[in-house]
Amino acid sequence: MQAEVENCYLKAERYFKKVFERPLLSYRRSGKNAGTAFLQQNRINIHPLLFSENQEEFIHDVIPHEVSHLLVWNLFGRTKPHGREWQSIMIEVFNRSPSTTHSFDTKGVVNTIAYRCNCSEHAISLRRHKNVLSGKAQYRCRKCSGELVAV
Repeated sequence: MQAEVENCYLKAERYFKKVFERPLLSYRRSGKNAGTAFLQQNRINIHPLLFSENQEEFIHDVIPHEVSHLLVWNLFGRTKPHGREWQSIMIEVFNRSPSTTHSFDTKGVVNTIAYRCNCSEHAISLRRHKNVLSGKAQYRCRKCSGELVAV
């Protein structure tokens, strides 16, 4: 993975004729996110389970996606996360489609709890479930506005 990050940075340095500091790589579960760029920390986090199941797609799409976020931060500062600057880097530097989401199967990586409302069943994340149990939050269905209750 480090080699692909390095490859992306070498492409960017040739394109922009500028040297960029290399980011740290971390491997932590992060919900359904395949990767996350932490701009001010100059760090890319990779979801280890999604990576192990989708290595080829990570190399071709996720790594350039996250590196592009860091490059935009270094070149332009604060911008829209998937704005024109990010899109242009994806297209012009990495020759990749500027897709903002992945299509990996996330059933095995996100723990959910079954909840019901007046009209259907919902899968609530473990984090939201804990918020309900602690009394910090209450969730409602977007269709019927009914309160979501654990099954």
